[in-house]
Amino acid sequence: MQVGIVGLGRIGAGMARRLARGGHEVVAWNRTPAVTADLAAEPENGGHVSAADSVQALCAALTAPRHVLLSLPAGETTQQLMDEVAGYLEPDDVIVDTGNANFADSARRATELAARNLHFLDMGVSGGVWGLQVGFCAMVGGERAVFDRFEPVVATLAPPEGYLYCGPAGAGHYVKMVHNGIEYGLMEAYGEGFDILHAADYDLDLAAIASLWNHGSVIRSWLLELAADAFAKEGNDLAGISGWVADSGEGRWTVADALAHDVPAPVITLALIQRLRSRRSPDSYSDRVLAALRNEFGGHAVKAAEDAEPPA
Repeated sequence: MQVGIVGLGRIGAGMARRLARGGHEVVAWNRTPAVTADLAAEPENGGHVSAADSVQALCAALTAPRHVLLSLPAGETTQQLMDEVAGYLEPDDVIVDTGNANFADSARRATELAARNLHFLDMGVSGGVWGLQVGFCAMVGGERAVFDRFEPVVATLAPPEGYLYCGPAGAGHYVKMVHNGIEYGLMEAYGEGFDILHAADYDLDLAAIASLWNHGSVIRSWLLELAADAFAKEGNDLAGISGWVADSGEGRWTVADALAHDVPAPVITLALIQRLRSRRSPDSYSDRVLAALRNEFGGHAVKAAEDAEPPA
């Protein structure tokens, strides 16, 4: 299947490579032309990626009905590029937003594009920088018939049984939002647990413990695998990493929606608050664990310990 991809950051580039290596024809554009050219030249992609030098050229290179996938930072960047792409599309073409957009924005965008006889799918993805290798878990919202048409692309991006049509526009990003809220709580629990182990009177090998717990224990998970990798690379103390932990919005939206529906969500709420606190006093060991995990699964930048911002 032919698909356009706008945005070749950590996730967009991984998607382009996975689709090309799965036999799809990818037309790609990035604001830095060299990134697009380098991607198109990679022999592993089998010549299935072509570089477009503009958004207009990308749309012109696609055969109707066009499917254009956006992999961009949520917010104004997504809106601007979506508006630009829409200006070059024709009725029955499809825009797919794979960023971490707010589900309410996605529902609104679907309505706005429908008024122009264009279709919209919101596709929340999880897998981070590992998606190329193991697949991107995909949560998709939009018109069912449009999803069915796009499903071959989703199936290639995802691991086996790793994607789901969730419902109408906004549903995919809503499910991804709650997924990330849960992620906040899980990461906080791991961070606190390893903080306790790190402070113990025993000389414990935290990498070995994280690895051990992934063999038969009830708390085994991919996050624990990544924790073991982080401890193995950085050492028990994670001394080179600041405990300054960012949040990209989904945790806040999850908490706000929980409050709107009178759903008590104390673990996720407190996990979010802990991230906010980390930026005022980025010296907590548990926060260093969180920062290290975000770097391991998403390639999110970490602050070096010496670069941590002073308390406000």
